[in-house]
Amino acid sequence: MASEMTASSLARATAEASRRLADVRVSHRPCPPVRDLLPPGDVHAAYSVQSRWVIGREAAGARVIGRKIGLTSPTVQAQLGVDQPDFGFLLNDMACPDGAPVDMDRLIQPKIEAEVAFVLATDLDTAYAGAAEVVAATGQVVAALEIVDSRIADWDISLVDTVADNASSGLFVLGSQPRPLDGLDLAGCEMVLRRGEEVVSTGTGTDCLGGPALAVAWLARTAHAHGRPLRAGDIVLSGALGPMVPVTAGDVFEAEITGLGTVRTSFTGGNS
Repeated sequence: MASEMTASSLARATAEASRRLADVRVSHRPCPPVRDLLPPGDVHAAYSVQSRWVIGREAAGARVIGRKIGLTSPTVQAQLGVDQPDFGFLLNDMACPDGAPVDMDRLIQPKIEAEVAFVLATDLDTAYAGAAEVVAATGQVVAALEIVDSRIADWDISLVDTVADNASSGLFVLGSQPRPLDGLDLAGCEMVLRRGEEVVSTGTGTDCLGGPALAVAWLARTAHAHGRPLRAGDIVLSGALGPMVPVTAGDVFEAEITGLGTVRTSFTGGNS
């Protein structure tokens, strides 16, 4: 428990976890889980590790352009052995153009998932956000691919590990057909993800915390509680609609989401 650690020892533990993950981002060699450094199950400490990384990136010139919600799908939760969602930050250098190849050398042990991205037109800064508030704040939605990645060797992660690792974020791709929410039934949408001609993942909007807008409402409340609320212009990746799929060099993926069209990416090169 966190209470069993003094403030100074907890600070040292979060600093060491941060260093361990930072080393991986330079070496591209996955590290052991960081949960062995932090108090057991202490998600607050894990978010402190995440925040240290974000603040460091901002100090180096990166810009926060939104958030990602992770672990929204029961299937993905089962894949990773966790039982609740989490969030991470999206930075400007994580965005990849629709259809453009992604160099595998930018990644470590990537997987891919399809989801709905929200682009906010107004701030969403409230402790009481629900689906109605999300709809009112949203300017447009678009099909998206998230290329998730883990700095933890063999994806041997707990909730603490993935939170500390910025929710296992890597890169993301937004589709080229953004549209307003009017007339869309995102909870009822269907998603199909193909690798080449093969269907490798399927799901529906309800697989994402009951609906993508409900997932964004959870994020809005949580971000408000963490003191860094959602703002106008933010991109929000609302969470996987189906299982994650491993990625290898040469793969070509295309996702189709009802009402939102398609989004596509491919992978070239190989890890150095």
